[in-house]
Amino acid sequence: MKAIGFTGDSGSGKTTLIERLIERFTRAGARVAAIKHAHHGFDIDRPGKDSYRFRAAGAGQVLIAAGQRWVLMSDEAPPPGDGAGAGALQRQLARLDPCDLVFVEGYRGQAGLAFIEVRRSPDDAGPRAAAARAPGPGVIAFACDPVHAAALAHQPLPVLALDDVEAIGHFVATTLELRGC
Repeated sequence: MKAIGFTGDSGSGKTTLIERLIERFTRAGARVAAIKHAHHGFDIDRPGKDSYRFRAAGAGQVLIAAGQRWVLMSDEAPPPGDGAGAGALQRQLARLDPCDLVFVEGYRGQAGLAFIEVRRSPDDAGPRAAAARAPGPGVIAFACDPVHAAALAHQPLPVLALDDVEAIGHFVATTLELRGC
């Protein structure tokens, strides 16, 4: 299973880019999965629902199934730090069914995973200040708008046009050595 991560500021376009890449790779015949790291706690369950009641009663896992879709909710002891402690991403990847490619949003700088850093959101100090920021850990390329691309021209890393999904997809396929994608 090959995986690549996307990191960047909130509102920079990571989710939209991943969505478009998933479409591109599935059209090419790849089996694709995605992992999204939520920085704040979340709960897909609601008070009063049976699954909520099971969890409230102490079940550590509740699986809800209907037709061709299911979801498994698991409660874990919180890892140290912000919830994305060392090994958190590896635990999530291990839970996935076998597939060709996993897109990861978040988990900035998790060891062993290459990241494309998305830069588009306006920075208070402007693109030049954002370009002066060093890339995060594990970053192998930038995907950005034309204004940020010009400001990042001095970076030794590849700079990809955020709206060129084919070029980004080709970069991902080449980097991860995905044949036929």
